[in-house]
Amino acid sequence: MRKIKIGTRGSKLALWQAYHVQDLLKSAGLESEIIIIDTKGDQILDVSISKIGSKGVFTQELEDQLLDGRIDIAVHSAKDMQSNLPDEFEIIAFTQREQAHDVLLSHKSGISLKNTGKPLVLGTSSTRRVATLKHFYPHIKTVEVRGNLQTRIRKMEEGLCDALLLAFAGVHRMGYDEKIVENLLLEEFIPAVGQGSVAIESSKNLDTTIREQIIKACNDLSTSYMLRAERAYLRVLEGGCSIPVFALASEKQGKLQLKGGIVSLDGQKRICFEVEGERENPEKLGEQLAQEVLEAGGQEILVDIKSKLNT
Repeated sequence: MRKIKIGTRGSKLALWQAYHVQDLLKSAGLESEIIIIDTKGDQILDVSISKIGSKGVFTQELEDQLLDGRIDIAVHSAKDMQSNLPDEFEIIAFTQREQAHDVLLSHKSGISLKNTGKPLVLGTSSTRRVATLKHFYPHIKTVEVRGNLQTRIRKMEEGLCDALLLAFAGVHRMGYDEKIVENLLLEEFIPAVGQGSVAIESSKNLDTTIREQIIKACNDLSTSYMLRAERAYLRVLEGGCSIPVFALASEKQGKLQLKGGIVSLDGQKRICFEVEGERENPEKLGEQLAQEVLEAGGQEILVDIKSKLNT
């Protein structure tokens, strides 16, 4: 059996994900090699993601190599995956999900969102997080900060901001748990679709035997049900990285619960619902939530967001 070629971005976090997948493959007796690929999102660090264009900003170059067979699979943060993949590609596996919540990371003590008496500047590149802050914590100021986690921490320590607003999963995987000063509530900061899981993408031309071996080694069934529901929700709303939509699925007593919504860029309007259904039909659940959100005013918020991001 030939080695499975794993394509990945070159950041430390992306490499952690690639090595994690390599370990899962190795445990199943499969040999692999890692190939590092530079993406547009890695190259352009002085412009916000919403201005670069949210579709495929971290995936396009990897997909090019999937298509011509230079790599067999591409490994991504599931939250970086666009909701609609080009016809030639598919996500064949989702790894077991890490805790999905957001955190505040800082080199300072006494940092808290609830401290209204102390001016606080948070660094983030996420429109979802900025809009959520404006809704729940309007006294907080934010500043755009991009780059890998190590770069962001350096910028923070140089004085750009007091703290960073990040996903726990990335912070934990990079070993920065001691810098976490606050774990944010899932009730307020519902994460981006897919946050905490690693997605494995392949070309539909991938050898069937290899495909099945990768799925068996890497796919966590419970996580895949959850992310299929979340991604179906995102697909209906056509939400890319720059649209502040959010959703988080959970499994309870064999049922799938999905909570999600949308928030306006100024934080004034936030729509959020929860639905429950059979886990064997997660896409239906995601579509149901999307329709409820759209009919309750989400459509108007979405149109307004897209018009503002295009100006």
